[in-house]
Amino acid sequence: MALGSRLAFVVTEDWFLVSHFLPMVRAARELGFEVSVVTRVREHRAAIEAEGARVVPLEADRKSLNPMAAGDAAGRLAATLKSIRPDIVHCIALRSILVGGSAALMAGIDRRVYALTGLGYLGARPDLVGKAARTAIRAVIRGALESRGTRYLLENEDDGRLLGLGPAHVGRVTIVGGAGIDPGRWHPTPLPAPAPLRVAIVARMLWSKGIDVAVAALRLARAGGSDVTLSLYGAPDSANPRAITDAQLRAWSTEPGIAWHGPTSDAAGIWRDHHVCCLPSRGGEGLPRTLLEGAASGRAIVTSDVPGCRRLVRDEVEGRLVPPDDAAALARVFADLAADPDIVARMGAAARARVLDGFTERHVMEAVKGLYRSMLDSGPSRR
Repeated sequence: MALGSRLAFVVTEDWFLVSHFLPMVRAARELGFEVSVVTRVREHRAAIEAEGARVVPLEADRKSLNPMAAGDAAGRLAATLKSIRPDIVHCIALRSILVGGSAALMAGIDRRVYALTGLGYLGARPDLVGKAARTAIRAVIRGALESRGTRYLLENEDDGRLLGLGPAHVGRVTIVGGAGIDPGRWHPTPLPAPAPLRVAIVARMLWSKGIDVAVAALRLARAGGSDVTLSLYGAPDSANPRAITDAQLRAWSTEPGIAWHGPTSDAAGIWRDHHVCCLPSRGGEGLPRTLLEGAASGRAIVTSDVPGCRRLVRDEVEGRLVPPDDAAALARVFADLAADPDIVARMGAAARARVLDGFTERHVMEAVKGLYRSMLDSGPSRR
């Protein structure tokens, strides 16, 4: 249907596309699009090109949303888009939406997909600065950057409400199961011996992910006599203002029952050795991939009752939902699960079934293909 049509993905980092969004590239290729990926290129060009996409380098600093830096990047991206002449521009994550949407506006490209994957630390801030930032983001995206052909690809309903998108916009919003997961790659394995209860967090080491909350909860649970350990896997993100320092992570690792292992390339192996997948996020999530990986591996999920996380997990079904920033509540959950291995096993089986019911890569790909088809059918291109 899209044979001869062109689609350009705009994403800040090549690793981010490879780790999360290659299924969307495959969906575009299955429809016959000529696909370009405009991104900052580091180590993943070959993986993107292996999917049949052309990689177009664009250097941009993602450390801030400074208007001057964003404006310069948008101007350079607009020139790139004019040379590619895509029928659809697909912008992934907040910064790419702001920069890519501005570039598409300058390049005269009406058909745009804004794929919001959460608001990160801006979404997690409960103070006036965070609220003001979210209000401003909504005003810009739904104002100057919204065209008649703009469609929204979201990972949870809460982000739609944040942008002011409700039932009246049903034809413009597509909700998908995060990035999706390949259930053939992630397999349930037998649980380790029941004691100690082995809890793991696989994520970027950020304060917004609630790593410190898990550490405090672990201390409380062990002080109450529960046999629980906490393993941390991931690196601080130097480009994120909420990164936890190496020194702090090493200091936590000196405490009983806590170990920071650094980054990993074997998440499947981690879930073989642990009972519980945990992410006590403070908010700002789209739908965390780590939860999909843990669930597909048949592990009980313990996470915060915040947008994105609760999109996958139903309390006391696939796992437990706890209030954000509440170490005492999280400690009680750790203690409850440590005392009842049968519940841990039952929740893990339910988590695997949940993934198979709408959260696989194929589910996401078919939803994205439907979105692209509807956009091509909506009228002539403005290439």
